[in-house]
Amino acid sequence: MSAALELFVERGYAATRLEDVAARAGVSKGTVYLYFSGKEALFQAVIREGLLPALEQGERLAAGHGGSAAQLLADLLRGWWELVGAQKVGGLPKLMIAEARNFPQIARFYHDEVIVRGHRLLGQALELGMARGEFRRCELEPTLSILFAPVLMLAVWRHSFVPCGCTDGPPEAYLESCIDFILRALAPESARGGETPT
Repeated sequence: MSAALELFVERGYAATRLEDVAARAGVSKGTVYLYFSGKEALFQAVIREGLLPALEQGERLAAGHGGSAAQLLADLLRGWWELVGAQKVGGLPKLMIAEARNFPQIARFYHDEVIVRGHRLLGQALELGMARGEFRRCELEPTLSILFAPVLMLAVWRHSFVPCGCTDGPPEAYLESCIDFILRALAPESARGGETPT
C-alpha cells in the first residue's frame, strides 16, 4: 500500500503500473494480484487507507465537540491539513483533479467515498453555527465548497510547486489566514468588524 501510494502520487494514476508497484514493494506482480484484482482496486484501497482514517477522526471530533461551531470548523480544517494535506497522502487530491476526467469511475469513487463524506462533516459544523447564531445564514452546498477550496489549494500547491523549489511561505501561516478569513466571512452581520473566535 505504501509503495502504491508513493507511485500514484509521484507518477499519477495512468502512469503507475502494477509491476512498478510490486518492484517498489519488493514483491512479485503475482503477489499484488493475490490481494487486488487490478490497478483500480489497488487505488481504491489506497484512498480508503490513506484518507478515510482522517475523516473518521474528524467525525469523532465532531461527535464529542462541546465548544463553539467556529472552533469545531477551525479544528476540522487544521486536522485535515495535519492528517492529509501535509502528508504524502495529500498528493491524492491533486492526482484526482488532474486525472478525474480520464478515469470517471475513479472520480466517482473518490467523490462518493471522500468528498461527500468530507462535505457532510464540514456541513455539521456549518449547520451548528447557523443554528446557534454564530454564523450567518448561507446556502449550504456552495458554502462548503468555498470553505474547503483554500485548504485543497494548499495541498495541490505543496504537491505541485514545492517539489520544484517554489515556496509561498509556511503552510501553517496560510492555513491560519484562511481560517481567520473564513470565520470572519461566516460571522453574522452584527459581529462584522470585531474579533472572531478561532
